[in-house]
Amino acid sequence: MKLFLVTGTCGAGKSTLKDELAARLDPGLYACVDSDETGLNWWDYAGTAREGQYGADSLREAFGIARGRNLVFVTCMAPHDYITKAAVPEELTATFWIALWAADQIIDRRLRDRPPERGFTTEEAIRPHIEYNQWICRNRGKYQLLIDTGSQAPDAAAEKIAAFVTGLTEERGPRR
Repeated sequence: MKLFLVTGTCGAGKSTLKDELAARLDPGLYACVDSDETGLNWWDYAGTAREGQYGADSLREAFGIARGRNLVFVTCMAPHDYITKAAVPEELTATFWIALWAADQIIDRRLRDRPPERGFTTEEAIRPHIEYNQWICRNRGKYQLLIDTGSQAPDAAAEKIAAFVTGLTEERGPRR
């Protein structure tokens, strides 16, 4: 079993891309799961002693949904949180990082265009997401694949990611 973490800040296009990506992957070999589909809610963790545990808990739930298939997990999780906080199943043989990024102005616009109940109504609410986006850009060499979602349509980005994922799993066959 291989894990492909598709990460990026809020507004990078993760959820938009997830359905495009899932349509390109064989569901018998791959589980394409968005952290929003794990049954956990970030707001139940925010501001509590468990806030730093959300990523690891949602990953654990995603592994349960995958049931042994290769997991493509769409999440905001940063690599350092995965390394320091997440437990992984024994059958996991490799982890690959795919980062989604767009120019700060695009991220800002996407966040401001969201419904007010999503909470991106102030500069203070948006700033941490722009900072994470900048961190991803500065650390782009640490990801196996970096996709600029500001310069290409979701279907083109999904095609690149699907080719990357299937290329890495087909070279030795999928592990279950």
